[in-house]
Parts: sequence; structure tokens; C-alpha cells
Amino acid sequence: MNLDQAHSIYFIGIGGIGMSALARYFVAKGLTVGGYDKTKTDITDELEDLGVLIHFEDDIKQIDSTFLDANTTQIVYTPAIPKSHSELNYFNSNGFHVMKRSQVLGEITRQTFCLAVAGTHGKTTTTSILGHLLNECDVEVTAFLGGISENYNSNLILNGTKVSVVEADEFDRSFLTLSPDFACITSMDADHLDIYGDASELVKSFEDFSEKIKPNGKLFVKNGLPIKGITYGIEDDSDYSVENIKIVNGSYEFDVKTPTKLLENFKFNLPGRHNLSNALIALAMSVEYGLPQPQLAKALASYKGVKRRFTYQIKTDDLVYIDDYAHHPEEINAVHQAVREMYPDEKVLAIFQPHLFSRTRDFIDDFAKSLSKFDEVILLDIYPARELPIEGVTSQWLLDKIENKNKKLVQKIDLVAAIKNSDATVIMTIGAGDIGEQVKHIKKALSHAS
Repeated sequence: MNLDQAHSIYFIGIGGIGMSALARYFVAKGLTVGGYDKTKTDITDELEDLGVLIHFEDDIKQIDSTFLDANTTQIVYTPAIPKSHSELNYFNSNGFHVMKRSQVLGEITRQTFCLAVAGTHGKTTTTSILGHLLNECDVEVTAFLGGISENYNSNLILNGTKVSVVEADEFDRSFLTLSPDFACITSMDADHLDIYGDASELVKSFEDFSEKIKPNGKLFVKNGLPIKGITYGIEDDSDYSVENIKIVNGSYEFDVKTPTKLLENFKFNLPGRHNLSNALIALAMSVEYGLPQPQLAKALASYKGVKRRFTYQIKTDDLVYIDDYAHHPEEINAVHQAVREMYPDEKVLAIFQPHLFSRTRDFIDDFAKSLSKFDEVILLDIYPARELPIEGVTSQWLLDKIENKNKKLVQKIDLVAAIKNSDATVIMTIGAGDIGEQVKHIKKALSHAS
């Protein structure tokens, strides 16, 4: 069975950000959609509101009979699901057509004009900018996002099926299933070393990805990366470069130098040079696709960002609270640069929850260095995600390496009290684990306090 023949689709791990975007896509295409996830969240609630049948126990008996016909049902799973999962094993051993999420995305990219965004950082923001630009310029586009867009309050932008915009995820090498027409690589910092072993393997997988581009396609790369393509950068000699940058009322105003001309008068509301770089590559791909400057400038000015990417939770004259997904030292450096550029004279408190024991171990000194730059640091315990503990790898070990006298390790239950004890005027929560669940409690407590 191929995807076109399926009447119903069942997702194992449906609450994941990438899985739920696919689920929304198939709902929009009129298929019957259901799935399992281990926890109920805002995302699963929203899917249920769309008529998606979801349960939260790994139990064949709870699966609706609609999804138990191997001739009409496509099964999709995420690599985060353990091999011991009884539903996955049932489908595998009973003749069902079972595909990884990335394979389904690969099928969609083969059938469309695909723009794919790869890189160890910046994928979600870049993909959501690119999807927004194409959508605002009336391109018949579907964009699958790895986060919730503030403009659409969704991880899916759906305006037709001729063009697809996708995140090309290097985790588990899943981006090698894609067939893009245009692709970009934003960064190639060492990450996911639990999968790759060492950084040279990671670089090789990006090279393999660049070879997946369809004939006559185009590859765009951040200037300085060791892969050949159309280059982009900020105020440098790249093929596409941001020029004449000004900060006006907390927003960037700039021009873009292309290989043939200067495009003037762009405005972008997200702080940080890393975000400016993400905006540039989205613009470069849009220009090469053939979209005109006036429409692109209008579209970029209306872009609002992605939830948990430098998201302002509180923004008053006395107190600023920002939440960000950063979970790698380079991402923390980018967030620090952004907050210093916007608030040069304020005291900044960073609350960080490390994500994965292996990542903490592999980058311990870099984490310590990037966190030491803040005025005050609160650490939470490591969020394990898919891993078992590694002996000696703890938040205390990281805390001891941070060169900052204003630092402490706090339990989640004591976090709000610890924040209230600080005299910092800019507060940041940082991390990719369940620290995102603490945001509403912190926001509520700080709103009452102020």
C-alpha cells in the first residue's frame, strides 16, 4: 500500500510536534486520523477537537476498529517510541504498512516542489519564516513546522499542496529520506553525538543530505560551512548578505544584497543576530523561488515568531520575562547575544534545564562557559528524555563548572520562590525539556508580584 491508497492513518506518538503536524495535514486531506501518546497535552487536546481519536495507554484494545484493517490503514511512528512498544509490535507483526514519520514526509516532498531547512540550530524559526513568506505571497504551500507558529497558532501552515516546506532533521539521519528542490543548511555544530559518535560523522550526514536535492535544485549554506552552495551571511561577502542594519524600537531594519542587486527596506521583529540570519536565508530561498521584494518585505514585517523561541511572556518597563527552547551551548550563546543587544544595562537571570545526560556530558565545558555570561544562573536537574542516567553526569557537576558567584541548583517545586528572591529585571527560562510546562506558573507568579 502507498500513502495515496490509505483511508485512515494511525500515529504512534501523535503528540510530538512533527507527528501532530502530519496528523493535521491528513485531517485536512479528509482521512480518518487516530493515534496513541503517553501524555495528554495542549497539542493532543487540539487534535481531539479536530476529531482525531487519541488514547494514552499502550493497549491494542483501546485502538478504534477503524484502524485495525491492514488494507486501508497506514501506520506512522516516531523514532522516540521504544522497540518494546506493544502497539508498534502488533502492527509490525500483523501485516500493516508501517512507516517512520520521516519516510511519510519524504513521500510528500517527492510529490511537491519542496523547500527543506537543515542545520543543528535555527530549523524551526527558519521553516516558519519561510512558510509564512510563501503563504503571504499566495503560494499554494503546506509548511510542516517543528514548533507552534505565533502567526497561525499551529505547527502546520496549509494553503495548498503544490509546494512543501519542511524541517530536515539530522537526528537519527531522518533527513536522508527527503527529496528537496531547494535546501539550506543553517549550521553544523556538533550535536546528537549519542547517535553519531563524533562530529565528522555528523558533517558526513549533511554532505549526504546535500546529495538528496533533486536535479537542477539549489543548495544554500551559511557562509563558512565546509559544503559548497549559494552562501548567505550578515554583512559579509556572501551571495546573499544582510546590509545596513539598524535597530529601531527593538526591531531590525536592513537591506539584502543578492547576487544581482540590492533589495531595500526590510523590517524584522525578532531579536538576535541568529534570528536575523534565519530571516535572511528564508528571504534568499523566496527570492530564488521568484517572489517579489515588496510582497516579501510586507510578509516579513508581519512575522511574529515561534512559541518558546525568545518568546516574551512579560514585557513591561520594570520586568521582562522571556522563554526560549535553547538546549545547546551555541543556542544559549545566541540567546545571550540577543538579550544583551536588547537590554544592555539590565541584570539578567537565566534558568536552565539541561536536556539529555549525553548532551550535558559531551558539552559540559561549553555549557558552563555559555551560562557563566549571565548575571545570575539557576539550574534545574537534567531532563532525561529518551535516556537513562549516566553516572557522575548531574546538574551539580555543571553548576560547579559555572564561573559565576550568583548560581544555584533548585528543585522544580522551589523554582518560583527562587525567582521571586532575585532582583534581576530580565528573567529567561531556557531548555528543551519540561521546563516549558513551568512557564505558565512562573508567568502567573511574576504577574501577581508586579
